[in-house]
Amino acid sequence: MKFNHIGIPTKDSFENEIDLPHLQMTVSDHTNNKYGIQWQRYWKDAPYPDLVQSVPHVAFEVDDLDKALEGEHILIEPNSPSEGLIVAFIEVNGAPVELMEFTD
Repeated sequence: MKFNHIGIPTKDSFENEIDLPHLQMTVSDHTNNKYGIQWQRYWKDAPYPDLVQSVPHVAFEVDDLDKALEGEHILIEPNSPSEGLIVAFIEVNGAPVELMEFTD
């Protein structure tokens, strides 16, 4: 696994907001800082578990998402938020963790 970013939920505005209507959320660019910090604001009625919307998560790149999900408690099933990327969320010790597989 390779660290990709940390997603921090907030209800406040932040600099350089990026609206993602297809995901019903607004984010900051995690590549604009060397620590991968990404602010996230979920839109009203966004279809994500409360744990994901309220607790910061770490995201890791994996080579084989299906293998990485074996035996894990899945919060969000594998899906493709953008071309060339498949993600899923699991719960580990009460916290959300995002697993990301780049397919391109």
